Amino acid sequence: MRRLQVVMGHLRGQPDSGWAPQAAPCVSSSPQASGADVVVVHGRRTAIGRAGRGGFKDTTPDELLSAVMTAVLQDVKLRPEQLGDICVGNVLQPGAGAVMARIAQFLSDIPETVPLSTVNRQCSSGLQAVASIAGNAHTICCLCSRITSENVAERFGISREKQDAFALASQQKAARAQSKGCFLAEIVPVTTTVHDDKGNERSITVTQDEGIRPSTTMEGLAKLKPAFKKDGSTTAGLTVNDVDIFEINEAFASQAVYCVEKLGLPREKVNPLGGAVALGHPLGCTGARQVITLLNELKRRGKKAYGVVSMCIGTGMGAAAVFEYPGN
Repeated sequence: MRRLQVVMGHLRGQPDSGWAPQAAPCVSSSPQASGADVVVVHGRRTAIGRAGRGGFKDTTPDELLSAVMTAVLQDVKLRPEQLGDICVGNVLQPGAGAVMARIAQFLSDIPETVPLSTVNRQCSSGLQAVASIAGNAHTICCLCSRITSENVAERFGISREKQDAFALASQQKAARAQSKGCFLAEIVPVTTTVHDDKGNERSITVTQDEGIRPSTTMEGLAKLKPAFKKDGSTTAGLTVNDVDIFEINEAFASQAVYCVEKLGLPREKVNPLGGAVALGHPLGCTGARQVITLLNELKRRGKKAYGVVSMCIGTGMGAAAVFEYPGN
């Protein structure tokens, strides 16, 4: 009912305030900074729930997106009407998610005078939205494209043991990061309602990612049966040395291991807080989640540094972006 009331409220015309968005001067500490610089001011996300049975199983995508939009505006003390545009990365939603994103905008008290668009570039949608402006949302339970992982493993000789070792490392890094509170600054707590099998409902607050399994072992991974193929294995002028962190999406362990080995990346630079194997890979959100995690980690380290965000994309594509942190 509140959703309907909010939407109807935006159908009534409002007088023109005469205000128009203008670019603010860049306040970067870099001596080369200029008003034309693109700066990531802030970033938040929700926790990532377990598919079909986690804390968000009864929560709609617009509610999740609204929680993040509201939190970001509050954090940076920005009035909603000051926004110049909104871009939301989205995958597998009817109508390209345009209605969902617009509803989330209204639920966040952002007026209808602020334009909004959605973009779907599959796994890189979140990164594409950041490139356009910023914002992302995706809710996914089961999408079977995992045969790609088997093809990568066979073609490039990525053994099951290597994939298990990579998956274990991802889980261990994510568990360690979670225990140290490394994700607290980027996750917006979301209070929602869940229903049990008997139809009873209760209110919960989701504050952390649900896919991390601290008890994961190589022995336990070795016992998992192939899920998608019989005898399968899937359950900018800078050098590698110039980059401090590589956030490579772990869509599949085979693909991630191949990238690390092919490029000769130092393992300690790759996904230091864990990746999608542990955290999950909601398609529309992943790219922006990686950006937020990367920038928060660079901020924690404090020094001037470079980070790379990359991911494979369905139908044989890929995307990557380089971010520079100016230092504290």
